[in-house]
Amino acid sequence: MWPSKPRQHRAVAPRSRPRDFVHPFFESAVLPELEEIDFLIAMGGPMSVNDEAQFPWLYPEKAFIRRAVQARKPVLGVCLGAQLIASALGAPVYSNPCKEIGWFPVKAVSTADETPLRVFRFPAEAEVFHWHGETFDLPVGSVHLAASAGCRNQAFQFGASTIGLQFHLETTPESLRELVTNCHAELMPSKYVQAEEAMLEAPLKKYRTINRLMAEVLSFLLGSK
Repeated sequence: MWPSKPRQHRAVAPRSRPRDFVHPFFESAVLPELEEIDFLIAMGGPMSVNDEAQFPWLYPEKAFIRRAVQARKPVLGVCLGAQLIASALGAPVYSNPCKEIGWFPVKAVSTADETPLRVFRFPAEAEVFHWHGETFDLPVGSVHLAASAGCRNQAFQFGASTIGLQFHLETTPESLRELVTNCHAELMPSKYVQAEEAMLEAPLKKYRTINRLMAEVLSFLLGSK
């Protein structure tokens, strides 16, 4: 979740340089036409996918994601974005037994070997950054890609061109500092909530590793076209 910023989508325009469509959903739920984009990335936010009464733009947003998936556009969801994909595909989203905030490992799930699909392969284990309190069931027909000790459903793939990530491979030192500043009240000590100091002391190597993994996910999805 990234509560200091408006809900965002990133769309890659056909046959042009990548550009951002940033939608302030608190003001308007206007979305681009599906044929105008080549790639959809749904990022995070402080709300739940179940908060339609408070944020009615969630209805058209989930419908837009569903249409993008059905059109076989490359679609990536991160944290709330992954939950939005799951919800758009009919899977429930609900509170995880525990919050997961900080640097914790995820492990690749072997079910990826049980499908004829071209499936993204995570490393056997990778330490990644988390900030979430909710989780989701896997959409029917999806492939389970990764799990952690604190949250079973960490990543999934639906079809050849849709991936949901509960964790944040896009994290940078700057974005983490901003997140800690804006969401400090959520850092209540528990088994899967790291102390602020431990999170911020992560070496640059950790960020480079997860950013490279994000680049691999994006390349995989671009190769699905």
